[in-house]
Amino acid sequence: MAGGAGKSNPKPLRERDLGGFRYFKKLLPLLGRLHEDGCGRDTASNRTLHFDQYCSLVLLQLFNPAVATLRLLQQASCIESVQRKLGCARTSLGSLSESPRVFDPDLLLGVIGELAKELKPLGRDPRLAEVKQVITLVDGSLLRALPQVAEAMWLATHSGTRHAAWRLHAHFDLDKFVPTRLDLTDGKNSGKSDGKNVLRKHLAADHCYVMDRWYAQFKLFNEINAIAASYVCRVRDNSVYEVIEDRPLSAAAKADGVESDRVIKLGSNQSGRTAPDHRVRLVCIKSTPHEKRSNRKGNTGAGPSDGLIRIATNLTDVPAEVIALLYEKRYQIELFFRSFKCLLGCRHLISESRQGIEIQVYCAVIVCMLLNLYTGRRPGKSTLTMTYWYLSGIATEQEFINHLNRPDNRGVKLAAKEALWKKLGV
Repeated sequence: MAGGAGKSNPKPLRERDLGGFRYFKKLLPLLGRLHEDGCGRDTASNRTLHFDQYCSLVLLQLFNPAVATLRLLQQASCIESVQRKLGCARTSLGSLSESPRVFDPDLLLGVIGELAKELKPLGRDPRLAEVKQVITLVDGSLLRALPQVAEAMWLATHSGTRHAAWRLHAHFDLDKFVPTRLDLTDGKNSGKSDGKNVLRKHLAADHCYVMDRWYAQFKLFNEINAIAASYVCRVRDNSVYEVIEDRPLSAAAKADGVESDRVIKLGSNQSGRTAPDHRVRLVCIKSTPHEKRSNRKGNTGAGPSDGLIRIATNLTDVPAEVIALLYEKRYQIELFFRSFKCLLGCRHLISESRQGIEIQVYCAVIVCMLLNLYTGRRPGKSTLTMTYWYLSGIATEQEFINHLNRPDNRGVKLAAKEALWKKLGV
């Protein structure tokens, strides 16, 4: 649920329950430029909660999983050290509830842009060296909101209940391990909110878009190819195509489970649909079939998988095993969503409004970027878990530093505690 308190009064917050303040020395100057937003309607000049202060409180909530509700966030604003460190005054529940309707979420994109300039690639898998473009993972995820949000009502289950959700569309830079764009739509995933339609509005040259089956659309493939970009996209098992060339497989491709590598003509002449207007390659990879367990309408009756993952791409000169690896890397975006929803507390929305959700989404991206700058590496599952324990107060600061200083899979040791603090500007 968004916002309010539970049936019982939550335990009062204390200063020692809160953490993450060291990040704000870097953030507050960036947020300061938002201070005057929303003041145009304040003719009495009596506004006490400004946009930069509201964002600081939202960020404090993201850094502290214990601050799970709007009421607890209001309690945090009453703590003297919070007021001093974040530069805000005691605020009311009414002011916190009203704020998303007053402020412009898009102004946070400038803050994200400033932080993005400081991000450096965390090291590309050397096997992907032949892909010269920016590898951009594309996907959508759902943020559950209140059932009263009528726009988000979609897809009834077999039991007749309805889901309330917003859909978050993400562009994810694989090298830097951060999202480069986030768009929020209703959860219907059709019309304007269809992931394909959202993606085609923001295509860029010299990018390699790695996508799952939902994005398999000939028209979209043509649009990506036309702007000198590339795609690696899974297509459906029942896709119709004509084989033009059967390429020989290298030993490396066979070792990585590649079953076939072909140049094909996608689509049927009788279908009447737009066909790809460029050279298409189909790489088939062996997989272990699994039975779908979803109860959504339409997921049954498609028949079991034949054990092959079919990847269509316009990358004709890249080895087949690299195409397979690119698609495997697509699941890195799921790790981001895992951290976004679980680690950063975004399973719980503190606002029902679209603007409020956007503010929380953008603040969560800022936290992800700070974790990138702070740790200097991709946050694997163990690092995500340790970060959560640290922010929750379960793990000590030294235990967190010791975890970060452990050699990673490449045998590279991270900087010591003082270097990490210096990187954050504290």
